[in-house]
Amino acid sequence: MMKKVKWLLVSVIVLSLFVLAACGDKNATKAAQSSLNSGQPAPMFELKDLNGNQVNLASYAGEKVYVKYWASWCSICLAGLDEVNELAGQDNGFKVITIVSPNYKGEQSTKAFTEWFNGLQKEQKSNLTVLLDEDGKWAQKFGVRGYPSSYYIGSDGILAKSAPGHNFNDAIIDNFKKIS
Repeated sequence: MMKKVKWLLVSVIVLSLFVLAACGDKNATKAAQSSLNSGQPAPMFELKDLNGNQVNLASYAGEKVYVKYWASWCSICLAGLDEVNELAGQDNGFKVITIVSPNYKGEQSTKAFTEWFNGLQKEQKSNLTVLLDEDGKWAQKFGVRGYPSSYYIGSDGILAKSAPGHNFNDAIIDNFKKIS
């Protein structure tokens, strides 16, 4: 009987120490609160848009962001351009950013791409934010292997999901329902 009481007392003390240690670790609690999604932090890009304005991911802190890497020579990308433009014009609880990489993996120069893009019909591009990733520096950090490629960033800045190929708008919206 005495052994059981001793064992119970030791168990209660050890358990209490674990509870106190977990409650007292402010850094662990803070880390758990700041990372709502599983994954790695998204690459914190800073790129220029087609008008030369600087855009960085940090300016979207606290917001979900859909990033689509695409290329002007990619037939699948061009076929989905109207769809991503439509998505960018909707309020679905996340921002839509598209990125092209001039002078990287067959993409034309910044000047040539900008002229080509500006020549598209307004309905195809009116809602799009297009950023220029010169020489694919950020594409490499994102791990882009082919075009198009999609990246889902949670409001905590975590790259929660990536997906190669075309993603239909319904699938994008559904994916963001699972991301905080």
